Amino acid sequence: ELENQLTDKSKTLDELKQSLTSNGGAEQTPEAQSLRIAELCEMKDSIVNQVAQLKTSMEAILEQWRAYDEIYAEVSLMTTRYLYCIDQCKPSGEEASLEALKKQVKTLQ
Repeated sequence: ELENQLTDKSKTLDELKQSLTSNGGAEQTPEAQSLRIAELCEMKDSIVNQVAQLKTSMEAILEQWRAYDEIYAEVSLMTTRYLYCIDQCKPSGEEASLEALKKQVKTLQ
């Protein structure tokens, strides 16, 4: 997507250059035209550099999100396992009573 935007901006700059040379040719001196074209080229280079920096930072951000997703999935799985273990280890109402525990101890002896 960024490359498409950059291509579009390059086309726009090329059109501006052509427009400048065809429309403004009679009004401006060749030196002024050369300066304007140089300014446009500098602007284009600046845009290219900005797009490259944006691409680099977006790749770094996407990598961080991938790591976050992996860690989140791992933590979610561990939480689910923990909750399952807690649920399975929870004594029922009858098993929690003192009398029930005494019966279990007698049975085991």
